[in-house]
Amino acid sequence: MKVHFLGAAGEVTGSCYLVEFHEKKILVDCGVFQGSEMADERSHAAFDFDVTQLSAVIITHAHIDHCGRVPLLFARGFRGPVYATEPTGELTKLQWDDMVNLMEEKFLRQHHPVLYAQEDADRAKHALVELPYGRPTDILPGVDFVFHDAGHIFGSSWVEIRSEGKVIVFSGDIGNDHVPIVRETEPLVACDLLVTEATYGDRTHTAPTQRREDLRKVIIDSIKRGGTLMIAAFSIERTQEILFELDQLIEHERVLPRIPFFLDSPLAIRANAVYRKFTEYYDEEAAREWKAGDDFLDFPGLKITLSVAESKMINSAPNPKVIIAGSGMLSGGRIVHHLMRYLPDPNSTLLIISYQAEGTLGRKIMDHTGRVTINGEQIPVKCHIERIDSYSAHGDQDKLLSWMVSGPSAPKHVVVVHSDPPAAASFVALAGTQNHVVIEAARPGQIVEV
Repeated sequence: MKVHFLGAAGEVTGSCYLVEFHEKKILVDCGVFQGSEMADERSHAAFDFDVTQLSAVIITHAHIDHCGRVPLLFARGFRGPVYATEPTGELTKLQWDDMVNLMEEKFLRQHHPVLYAQEDADRAKHALVELPYGRPTDILPGVDFVFHDAGHIFGSSWVEIRSEGKVIVFSGDIGNDHVPIVRETEPLVACDLLVTEATYGDRTHTAPTQRREDLRKVIIDSIKRGGTLMIAAFSIERTQEILFELDQLIEHERVLPRIPFFLDSPLAIRANAVYRKFTEYYDEEAAREWKAGDDFLDFPGLKITLSVAESKMINSAPNPKVIIAGSGMLSGGRIVHHLMRYLPDPNSTLLIISYQAEGTLGRKIMDHTGRVTINGEQIPVKCHIERIDSYSAHGDQDKLLSWMVSGPSAPKHVVVVHSDPPAAASFVALAGTQNHVVIEAARPGQIVEV
């Protein structure tokens, strides 16, 4: 077997790995590149392989940097199956439709070329084969794979691929510990090659037990200032985590005053229906809440703004108020309009709870540049900027190190992906010393043989 590293090598975006089995080929993940305009050009570029020769695609989870280019494969001739867990399949369908809508809007506003059309997304949706965790599935003669729970987002998986007595594991994204709704990460299996992410390979998160209190403090401080609190959150998982936490603070602990909360993300609103459909994937706490009759994705004071007209009405709602909107990296979606309105307001607050890749608007705001360009306008940044790292859906350095050796034996070879070069270098050095594994950081275009 050979693994070609075609994305997320030396960067935190564009996950894409080609696996060769003699004359046959499959793809693990096919995500868009995010960040700069150059990253956008790379998403449009030709693939480094003949898509018509692919036998299948495996998707680890529903974030667009892992699944966003799958419809492009169909636009360029691929016609094979696409494997995903049941929640991932349903969430990915929503992601693809949302991407098409955003691309069409961008084309109308800026004549920006679309990556693929709705018909390509529809072909990809029809090709989805949705599987539960733990079921061995033949993908080629003599090759099978198994989805294991990665604990990253709802339905996320790490993938075990087996052929000719060899095992390759692709981590996808490994989840943080003690995350609401999703289960903990399953222990690793013995493997010949582990391809693992290390987004936070050079740091540790704040204790997760503190994050609900941190969120409460940010909200209370925002209320005292009398402004608007914007919570920029990925529509899938991060938004649902925040809703869960707010449900606890408002309905159970009763430590927040009744003010309006707006869920202003059509994708998140539609994703909530997937969460309510697959309740068997909940962790123990969420399952217990659900069985007791508590819909933890809803609470008194929460207003759902699905339409554009409903979204615009948020502007006239009196302060203080809280707006939860995507995207998590501030690169698009309805959060952009709220940023233009409230970034210049010293009484308002922007809460960032997600990783901000290089080149994104979120990273520029975090770097305190004083002003940013949004939709061609120079916007002064005068509002309060808050950050809570413990809401990251990615495991930190400690989690990754412990998961790497959680199986019956250490991996024979480890390749680090989905990590900025400094973080990857730090993690490689530490894991090699502490876990005593043969480990390296992936290089773009690198080929590893097993």
